Amino acid sequence: MKHLGNKLRFATGMVLVAIMLTACSQDMSDLVSHIDSVKARPADPIPPIPPVKSYTPYEYDGLTGRDPFRQSISEGSDDVRSKKGTGPRPDFERPKEYLERYELDTLAMVGTFSKEASYWALVRDPEGVIHRVPVGNYMGKNHGQVVNITGTQVSLSELISDGADGWIIREASIALGE
Repeated sequence: MKHLGNKLRFATGMVLVAIMLTACSQDMSDLVSHIDSVKARPADPIPPIPPVKSYTPYEYDGLTGRDPFRQSISEGSDDVRSKKGTGPRPDFERPKEYLERYELDTLAMVGTFSKEASYWALVRDPEGVIHRVPVGNYMGKNHGQVVNITGTQVSLSELISDGADGWIIREASIALGE
């Protein structure tokens, strides 16, 4: 009985395929004429290749310029370079605070909060969690300590390694709505 059902299904399927194939044998002369008319049209012109900009070489005059293989700190900047082994240093014994795990540019100031004499910045981390940050807390991966909070920004003082066993103090800030 089961074998007879399979034969019946196969025969029904073959009949349906034959009917579908007969439906495909229609006249396609209108399609062929349309394709021929499209092929007969002239091709659109190809836009010209843009001109190549000429290279202007730069000639380095090593006697009057700064040595490109040494670190530079611009004169008049806020950076303070320490002598080898002296000057400001981060406290590596201090336990890290939560916001020190994020780069400074991934944090966003979303507002301020005050209660009595205390004033905090509201800072959102990359996961969307908002933290209260008072003056003196640390944020960012460069040992950034909050030195001032206003209604529009959080100012930090970061310590950046100068690569010669010293540290550079760099001012940074996070503005409201960044």
